[in-house]
Formats: sequence, structure tokens, C-alpha cells
Amino acid sequence: MIFTELILENFGPYAGKHIINLRPEIEENTRPIILFGGMNGGGKTTLMDAIRLALYGSRAQCSTRGNLGYSDFLTQSVNSQTPPYEKARIYLSFELFQEDELVEITVNRYWERNPVEGKDHLGIIRTVSGQESLDTGLANTWDEYIETLLPLGISNLFLFDGEQVKELAEQDIPPQPVIEAIQSLLGLGLAEKLAIDLEVLVSRKRKQVAKGLQLDNLEKIEAKLKQHYQEEELAKEELGKLTNHLKRAQNKEKLAEEKFRVEGGKIAAKKTKLDLEKKDLETSLDTLRKNLTQLAAGVLPLGLITPLLQQVQNLGEQDLKSQQFKMAQSILKERDERLLSYLNQLNLKSDNLEKINNFLSQENQQLTEEYGIESWLNLNEEDLKQLNDLLNLQLPLQLNLAQEQLSRLHHLETELESKEKELVLSASPEDYDKLDKALQEAKQEVRKCQTAYDLCNHRCQEIQKAIKKTKQELEKYSQDALDYKNDEHLIKSAARVQETLKLFKERLTLKKLNKLEGEVTECFRYLLHKSDLVHRVAIDTQNFSLSLYDPTGKVIPKHRLSAGEKQLLAIAFLWGLARVSGRNLPVAIDTPLGRLDSSHRNNLVERYFPTASHQVILLSTDTEIGKTEVQKLREIDAIAKEYLLKYDSSQRQTTVHPNSYFWPTEKE
Repeated sequence: MIFTELILENFGPYAGKHIINLRPEIEENTRPIILFGGMNGGGKTTLMDAIRLALYGSRAQCSTRGNLGYSDFLTQSVNSQTPPYEKARIYLSFELFQEDELVEITVNRYWERNPVEGKDHLGIIRTVSGQESLDTGLANTWDEYIETLLPLGISNLFLFDGEQVKELAEQDIPPQPVIEAIQSLLGLGLAEKLAIDLEVLVSRKRKQVAKGLQLDNLEKIEAKLKQHYQEEELAKEELGKLTNHLKRAQNKEKLAEEKFRVEGGKIAAKKTKLDLEKKDLETSLDTLRKNLTQLAAGVLPLGLITPLLQQVQNLGEQDLKSQQFKMAQSILKERDERLLSYLNQLNLKSDNLEKINNFLSQENQQLTEEYGIESWLNLNEEDLKQLNDLLNLQLPLQLNLAQEQLSRLHHLETELESKEKELVLSASPEDYDKLDKALQEAKQEVRKCQTAYDLCNHRCQEIQKAIKKTKQELEKYSQDALDYKNDEHLIKSAARVQETLKLFKERLTLKKLNKLEGEVTECFRYLLHKSDLVHRVAIDTQNFSLSLYDPTGKVIPKHRLSAGEKQLLAIAFLWGLARVSGRNLPVAIDTPLGRLDSSHRNNLVERYFPTASHQVILLSTDTEIGKTEVQKLREIDAIAKEYLLKYDSSQRQTTVHPNSYFWPTEKE
């Protein structure tokens, strides 16, 4: 699980909208620490409260809530500069793997200054493979879902502040929230709940036994059940007989239907309709034949000599050209003579005149050979136009129409033939009456058998319901007798169960704490950087107090530890608990260094912060993670994001400055 983004809008000292990127990486290079810098009262704790509020809603253990009701707390959390029509909002996005698939979940809580019904509104957006969807089902079961990821009981192990570390360091016995987290983490709360539930169960059973049992009607119920079984047997036997009768009647009906169909009864039933259809077909055929006769009386027969007509068309065109040539021939001859006469007047050379005369003779010869053929059809232009209209328009239209009529004629003749065959196969009126009567009698027999079968089947079902009800009564009385004995046995065994549960709890506690002791010892020695000071950290099974032992096995009094070493021990305790939980979760620490001296600060900076989790959110003042510490974290490439929270006391507002801290990087 990784927090990816936190958006605050009109929440606490954060007026307007502030978007904070929490991804622990720079250019795809993983770096665990997200560092926030801010002076006291500048909004650091508000960021921690925002994360808790987004995750847990009314159950969140926020620092500024105190004894306030949830509605009052929400009203108090709205920024004072927020206009009446705007809302306070918190968006918290985080990524996790579900079923081998990366899923991003965005929790959206928003509310008015005076929340309706005293609560906020919750929306959940689920993003898979870049596709966003509003998950109302998850929103409705959010409290149960978040308990599977980061249970509220152990959240203080991952979201804690310097005051919590200080309190844990100064007290010999851990505070109650830490004890509850330990019990939840080790599963000890389950044993306690089982013990309480057992007491409640024993108390209830004592009351049931005191009431006694009323079993006088047991024999009557058994006799009634026996009678029902006998009735059921008789009804099933009758139902079997009726089933056979129904099957025989159904088979008889099928045979009658088949005979009715094969012997023409079905066709005879629709004979009148077939006769009408036949008559309509005959009428349509007569109409088509008359239409074809009318077509044959026109130009349609000429379609048989279409090639001859086309030859006539070609010859007619040639004749017409020949006639036109003969008419123009004399005019051309006169023009040639006038041309030659004119040329003679021009006194041209005799050779040139000879050439011109030969040219005109050749032209006239060529035209005579091409158009001077003998005309024998004697067609004029009007005759040729009528012939062209016949071949190109009238005759193709008549042929298409005739083809359509012939196709329709063939189709109707086929239909008529089919109707005539059906009528031939139809039964005679006398045979039809016999076939229909046999079929109706078979159907009537099926209906009669079906009615008798349904009534008997219904009677069987009613008897079975009565048997079931009687069995339930019998089981109740029988169960009462068993329960009476079981209750007595349970009450007698309760004390032994309680002792066993107590022993189980002790052994479970011992087993779990052994693992926790090893983790806390390893974390403390790692942070302390003094392997010869503490050899083992022991945890008391009753109150979870810590005891230290040196390499020789002697107890090291806790007061011998310096204030800084006590804080390291408290941090090691929280770190060990988080590691034992087995949950891969982010860690957020508010005011992380407290009163530590420089040596212990360096140990936390170099050893704890970069390795506490895959994502570590630090909320620090300039005196905790100072210039030396932040430069050290930068040198080891542990910081992914830096933010500076600047508080304006005159406006009572905090602004978030990304890529910035109290001491800028060398690049800045």
C-alpha cells in the first residue's frame, strides 16, 4: 500500500485547494521519505489528522477532536475563510495490488460547515488500468474494507507522533492505545471476546434449562406422521397409474393427429380456402393470357425478325445518304466549273490548272464510289426514324413486358398445380367427419386424464407439506430433549472450557511476544548502535511493560537510560510491532525527533527513517530535522518529495510550497 496523493480543500488552516503528491519516487527512482517542514502550529498535525479522517471518518482519532461530537468536530475543521456555499474536502489516494492487478483507490470526504445529519459524505473512486469508476458498493462497506487494510486498532503503529513516543518512553507500562494495538496485533482480543461470549452463552442456557420441557404430544405427532406416510404411499401409487393412463391417451392423440394429417383431414379442413385460392389463381392466369394476346397483336412479333430489321435499318441509312449525294452532285459539278473558269481568269500556269482539275476529278470520283450506289429501298427520313424508334424503344419495351408476363404466368401455373394436388389429396366429407371425430375424442381423453393427474399430484404435494410440517414439530420436540441434555452438559463443561481458554491465551501471548521481543531487540540495538549495552528486550505478558537485559543476563534498570535512549526504545517498540504485523504499509511520523541529542538524531536519520517502511512521511520543525539532518538524507538519496508549510498568522492560513524546505538544495 502506498499513499499517492493528498488533496485538502478548506480544511483546518488550509484555505482553498492544496494538492500534495505523496509518491515515494523521483523520475521512477524509489526513495522512501516524503518530508514536510513547518513551524509549530503551522499545519503539520492537520495533515496527519486529514489522513486519519479520510481513512476512518467518525472513528478517526484526530488530535484536535478531544471530546467533541463528530458533527461539532467537522464544523470546527472547516477553514474560517471558507464561503458559506463551499465545502471542506479531503481526497486521499493510495495504490495497492489486488488479485495481481494494480488498483488506485481515492477516498473523498466532504461536508458543509454545519453538516447535514451531523456527518460527512463519502465517495470512493476505483481506478484499474487507467479506467475510473465510482464504487458505491465499496463506499457503503468502507469501514469493513479499511479494517482489512489498516485496522484502526493498529493504526497508531503506523501513524504516530512525537508525543506518543514521548509518552511511551516515560511510562513503565505502555499507554492504553498501545496496549490495545498490541492485543489486536497479537490476536489476544479474540480470546477475550470468546471468554465473554462463553459467559453469555452459559447464562442463556441456565435460563432455558430452568423452564423445563413439555413433551406430552410427542406420541400424537409420531402417529400423525405415520398416517401421513401411508396416505402419501397410496397417493403415489394412484399417481403412477394416472401417469400411465395419461401417456397412453397422449400416444392415442398423436396417432389420431397423424392419421388425420396422412388421410387428408387437415387439407379437407381448409378445402373451402383452397378452392377460393384456386379460383383466384385461375382468374389471374386468364388475365395474364389476355395481356399476352394483346402484346402479340402489336409490334411484339417483329422481335422474331430483329436481325432482318437491323439490316434494313443499315441499308436505309445508306440509301438516304445516296439520295442526298445525287441531289448535291449537280450542284457540286456547277461549282467546280465556276471555280475552274475563275482560275483561268487569274492567268495561272497551265500546270497548276491541270493539278487543280485533277484534284477535283479525284474528289468527285471518291464521293461517287462512296455514295453513288444504287438506291432500291427508297426510304425517306421519316420512314427511317420510325424504324429506329421501333428497334431502339418500342420493341425492347414490349419484349421486357412480355418476359415479365411470361415469368408471372409460369409462377401462377406452378401455384395452381400445387393447389390442385392438395385438393386431390383432401379427404371426402364423410371421411373427414370420421377422422375429425376420432381426433376430438382422443383430445378429450387426454384432457380428462390430465385433469385427474393434476388433482392427484396436487394431493401428493399437500400430503408432503403436511409431512414436512409434522417432521418439524417432531424435530422440535426431539431437539428440545437433546437441547436439555446439551445445555446441562454445556453448563457443566463451561468451567473447563474457561480454564482451557485461559491457558490458550497465556500460551498464545507467550508465543507471539517471543517473536515481538526478538523484533524489538533487533530494532533497538540497530538504532542504539551500542551492541554491548542491551542484549535482550523482554515484554511482560500481563501489562506489556519492557525490561532490558545486558549480555550477562542482568536486568538494566530503565532509569539508567538517557532520555534519548528511552525515546529510541519507544521507537524500536513501535517499529517492532509494525514489523510483526506483517503489513506492508506506509509510516507517518509527526515531530519525529523530539528531545533527542545529535548522536541519537543521527541514528534515527541514518538507520530508521530510510528503512522504517517503503514510504515514510515525516512532519518536522526546523529544530528536529535541521540543516545537518536534511543534508544527510539528501546525500543518501532517501528523500522523494520536500514540502514547506508556511503559516500566515495575520490570515491564519497555511500554504504548501512544493520542492522546498527550510534549507533548499544546492540546485535551488
